[in-house]
Amino acid sequence: MRELLIYTPRITGRNKYMFRLYFNELLGLKFSATTSEEEFKAYTGVKVSYAPHPVADELHISCRNLLFEAGISEQSIAVFTWNNHKAFFATGKASAIPFDLFSAGFYLVSRYEEYLPHIRDGLDRFDAYAALAYHNGFLEQPVINQWAKLLGEKLKERFPEVQLTAKQYSFVPTIDIDNAYAYKLKGFMRTVGGYAKALLYGNFEDIRRRTAVLFGGNRDPYDTYEFQLEIQKKYKLQPLYFFLVGDYGKNDKNISTQSRVFRELIRHLADYADVGVHPSFGSNTDPTRLNVEISRLKNILHKDITKSRQHFLMLKFPDTYRHLIERDITDDYSMGYANEIGFRAGICTPFNFYDLDLEAETGLRVHPFAIMDATLNLYMKLNPEEAVHRCLSILESVKAVGGEFCILWHNETLSDEKQWSGWKVVYEKIVAAAAQPA
Repeated sequence: MRELLIYTPRITGRNKYMFRLYFNELLGLKFSATTSEEEFKAYTGVKVSYAPHPVADELHISCRNLLFEAGISEQSIAVFTWNNHKAFFATGKASAIPFDLFSAGFYLVSRYEEYLPHIRDGLDRFDAYAALAYHNGFLEQPVINQWAKLLGEKLKERFPEVQLTAKQYSFVPTIDIDNAYAYKLKGFMRTVGGYAKALLYGNFEDIRRRTAVLFGGNRDPYDTYEFQLEIQKKYKLQPLYFFLVGDYGKNDKNISTQSRVFRELIRHLADYADVGVHPSFGSNTDPTRLNVEISRLKNILHKDITKSRQHFLMLKFPDTYRHLIERDITDDYSMGYANEIGFRAGICTPFNFYDLDLEAETGLRVHPFAIMDATLNLYMKLNPEEAVHRCLSILESVKAVGGEFCILWHNETLSDEKQWSGWKVVYEKIVAAAAQPA
């Protein structure tokens, strides 16, 4: 089959980015673009116009202005339902699809709304409750993947000879190690402080448990690594770990990398899984700390560190991603919300970060995650049965479009104790379903 030809009145960084995302990455098609109507009319292969009006005998998608603009401005958006899918940037009947899916996709995947003025949460993060997808009931749907599927169907109807390459479903379990142990390796001052705090609040059970771990040889409740490796082997997983190796602070409380046991834990898990850095909360106000943290992990593992996930999911556009790019991070896994499950960027496959301020596509690969353990339990207040039901619904939506199902878990939430009692089985049920092919 000859290359797909796209006509558009003006080629911009934005529309090139979206053409590549939809046609190349999601539909598996090679394409070229032209601004010449004569060339387009003469072309006898598969062709698509992205313009105000049809040009020749092609598949026509009517355009709005967003991908021909530069800069950032308030957008007038009205969400509607078409063909059982949520959509916005409506166009008209002349278009094969009655909305500008390229502009709508760009608005979501570039995180355009996060550049606009918005209220931030208590940790200075963009809140899910401020998102267009949340307000319009499509946060739990990978709408960009669904729109790409619709586009492929329309293309196939118009040009039966077109050869689409379906995306293959994959599962990526990830585990953040924010706090490797509850009681072990905390040092003298932190240990004494822990006892004092428990005594102050009359928490004698904590005192008993801490003493049993530190002096009685009991297993630390956050030491769930053996179970993690059992699950990995049982379901043939390829997990990804993110270690917090920043300096101790108010929101950064992992074990010091001066600890030989902690370094050995990192190396041990790296024997069975890939490992990335978990940039500290403190690194957001002092990016030089990021250099230190990447170097620490690199020195422990004796290998380059190219993957990351922000501690507390701290993302500020475009600063956070620029800092990562400057330090040779190639893949980031922070694209998700703390307080709601679903698809922050409206997509369930990895994509390249587009820097709106620079109007340029970058090489940083963004891997969206759909579900976090703390979201289900601490924010959404779901019980284990409800959590499994909601997660399996999202899983099915990812499988239906051949997406990447990425989940975020923590070592301490697999302890099956205290607020996490009954949640160990939640993880295995989700993993068991996710490990099955689509």
